[in-house]
Amino acid sequence: MIALHDTVALLEDLSDALKRGQVGTVIEEWESGVYEVEFSDGTGITYATEALRIDQLLKLHWQPQPKQDG
Repeated sequence: MIALHDTVALLEDLSDALKRGQVGTVIEEWESGVYEVEFSDGTGITYATEALRIDQLLKLHWQPQPKQDG
């Protein structure tokens, strides 16, 4: 599940400016499975904003995730 403010990485090249592996932040959910992602440089300046499907994104985790029973 992806939520607002999650950090995500691209799973595919989109353009010359947006390549596989680039990291962005989810800033809006347009509909189920479609998210607006903002891509910023190291100084916080936005260089791209794209509406992307969940299958184009990998949610990144900054700490270990709890184990799920199953």
